[in-house]
Amino acid sequence: MQQIAKPESFQCDAPGLPDRTQIAQALTSFLLAQRERMNSGPSTMSPAEQVAAVGLPLRALNQIAAEEVLARTRQGLQTESDFAERLVYFWSNHFTVAATKATTIPWAGIYEREAIRSKLTGSFGALLIAVAQHPGMLLYLDQAQSIGPNSVVGLRRKTGLNENLAREILELHTLGVRGGYSQTDVSELAKALTGWTVASQRTQRWLSAAQTGDFVFIDDWHEPGARTVLGRRYPEGGEAQAKAILLDLAHHPSTARRVAQQLACHFVADEPPLRAIEQLETAFLGTQGDLPAVHKALLDLPEAWRGDAQKFKSPAEFMTSSLRMLGQSSIEAGALRNSLTLLGQVPFRAPSPAGWPDRASHWAAPDAIMKRLEWSQLLAERLGNRERPEAMLAGSLGPAASAQTLRAVRSAESQAQGLVLALMSPEFQRR
Repeated sequence: MQQIAKPESFQCDAPGLPDRTQIAQALTSFLLAQRERMNSGPSTMSPAEQVAAVGLPLRALNQIAAEEVLARTRQGLQTESDFAERLVYFWSNHFTVAATKATTIPWAGIYEREAIRSKLTGSFGALLIAVAQHPGMLLYLDQAQSIGPNSVVGLRRKTGLNENLAREILELHTLGVRGGYSQTDVSELAKALTGWTVASQRTQRWLSAAQTGDFVFIDDWHEPGARTVLGRRYPEGGEAQAKAILLDLAHHPSTARRVAQQLACHFVADEPPLRAIEQLETAFLGTQGDLPAVHKALLDLPEAWRGDAQKFKSPAEFMTSSLRMLGQSSIEAGALRNSLTLLGQVPFRAPSPAGWPDRASHWAAPDAIMKRLEWSQLLAERLGNRERPEAMLAGSLGPAASAQTLRAVRSAESQAQGLVLALMSPEFQRR
């Protein structure tokens, strides 16, 4: 219980990771290199040289992403605040930023550290605003380039409005697809968000003193006028206009229901009992989205403490829990990259803004199970003789380990085979 109220429980203790300035500099260098290559006219380079011209600048961005994945994984292996760490994974997935394009490759990890980990002892509203203002999200959903059509700059440049962030805030982050919003609400929120961007060389004309990589608001980009979202009117107010809308969305009953459903699906079962959802929803509404209170309500659910685990582990969860069972507090970068690639879930690489799927039907397909078996065999070859698998399984699962599984592990022909049987047992595959 103490974990959910202590900010330090959620932090990733990984000194040496790049800060915003370093990330912005790396991305700027990459973009400048690409621009120079595009403006240099017909290329006289060989195909291999052309690949290198693109790949070498991109390598620095990928190195930042790899360091973030390694730090996150080691945090998962070493933390004693395991419930807090799982909450980080949940909220990071709920508010997904994926390193699936060059502009977000270096930002996804620091986004989780700054916008997710640092806000989980506050309110959902504060978390939502931190997410929407972070460079990672602004770049991921193209908000950084959205300019109001009738703004000072929009009238001159005839630029278009980008609705990506507004749509995902309504559909994924708050109300949900059945939450009662319309396309007009999407457009109105998108207009309110214009001017929310990231300080860069492009913005220096308006904010010359801003630190590259920071969130900034540019009034000349902002669509003027009052906005109406979900029937409520919001007067012109610059940056504050969108903030007011976001806070009202954060407190909306549809948001409470969606967050409750998502939490129950992740922590209880793919099809959680209605009573569990209602208890979480009540806690959310009764505290205006106070996250420690909502997380405490989650811990108080009897359904969350069933003896038979209901949730099928995702590949990353399976890998981390396997290494923890073996007492591994770290992993080499190359081994981590190969493991996550084989298992099919690289952190910060979710396939869409909806995040990684949270149901067994996605992760328990025959091909996915075969990959887990292959990985387990490789792990057993390297570490399978360090301790008796039966003892490790009992220490990891306790009474949840069935007599049938314990017998199978005990009668294995070797400790390596026993470890594979333990890792692939139905009980260990679930949490």
